[in-house]
Amino acid sequence: MGFSSATTVRLDEAVIRSVRRPRNSSPGGVYASRSAPSTVVPEGGEAPVKVVRELAREGRLADVVAVAGGAERVRLSGAAYAIVWPIVFARVTRRVELTRGHPHCASGVERLADECLDRFHDDVESVVDDLLTNARRPVFNLEAWVTGRLNAATVNGHRRQRGRRGALQRPRLPQWVAAGLGHDPWLISLATEMLVWVGVDATAGSEVWPLESWSHRRGLRTGDWAGSDPGVVAREVETVLTVMRGRPSWFESYIERPLGVKQAPVAVAPVGEVTGAIVKPLPLGDPDGSIDDELLELASNAVRAIDERLTRGDRAEEVVVEVVRAVFGGAFTSVLNRAPHAVADPLGGVSGALANAATVNRLVTTVMAIIGDRRS
Repeated sequence: MGFSSATTVRLDEAVIRSVRRPRNSSPGGVYASRSAPSTVVPEGGEAPVKVVRELAREGRLADVVAVAGGAERVRLSGAAYAIVWPIVFARVTRRVELTRGHPHCASGVERLADECLDRFHDDVESVVDDLLTNARRPVFNLEAWVTGRLNAATVNGHRRQRGRRGALQRPRLPQWVAAGLGHDPWLISLATEMLVWVGVDATAGSEVWPLESWSHRRGLRTGDWAGSDPGVVAREVETVLTVMRGRPSWFESYIERPLGVKQAPVAVAPVGEVTGAIVKPLPLGDPDGSIDDELLELASNAVRAIDERLTRGDRAEEVVVEVVRAVFGGAFTSVLNRAPHAVADPLGGVSGALANAATVNRLVTTVMAIIGDRRS
């Protein structure tokens, strides 16, 4: 099944209000065409909608759309959109929004929040694509036909979207992950939620994972409400990630890559507005430049300290070993302990190298040459 390349038809609020049924009127339904009125038509008048209905009755809709040119395909897609969107809202969106606890969004298309509106349009486009692709037999009641295929169409649409993001289309936890988690029911459920999460457009505000929501689910699943807080869930997420990283290629393909497609979190308030922190813009250029700068500064400090001690008459070998170990062999608190340096000694074994006599001799020779250049 392909997907439509037509431009999304954005619904005008005035048009939506004009077709909403009056208060206390009969609810109607999809079979009476009240919740999918044909008076809501795309640009160009009623003709495109009538054409779509006629082609569907003749069983030729999918074949005609398949060979239609760009402008004609856009016109037919817009007509199909006008037919489909009220059905999707009444039969899918309203139920989903109520389940999510969004009664305001469920009360009308014009009241959908931005994120909910995006989901609504995604579902409508999936159903339009299904209609224009599969209506190959005579359809006398188009609304009823569309309603019968809503679930399959929207599910397939979601799977295609996940596939385009690089996520698993059907999030099923591999057995090796379940085994690595000791077949713990909650951790298995959490790992599955993570597979689902990386494949959707939704974000968790300034966080990577929706820890607040998952802490609630943890309480429901385990009954441990006292221990179900975001901090606990964050540690459990790291446990799951540790197991998943056991197969780097799988982890990169189905976790890191789709997660990287999500919109980057944006601060809800300017940094420093509450805490007084100073905003530091990201530096441009080589990302490893700051590490090189710090190494040069440390080396300069080391040479200066060695020169001062040699001036006092200390032995060169002892001075070089002591100063280099003190400057380069300890724990760093600036940039040297960041990725890609993931080990305790980011300089590659400085402390161990100083125990090797040949290495110390070369180091002393190099340092003495640098000091000689400084003095000359």
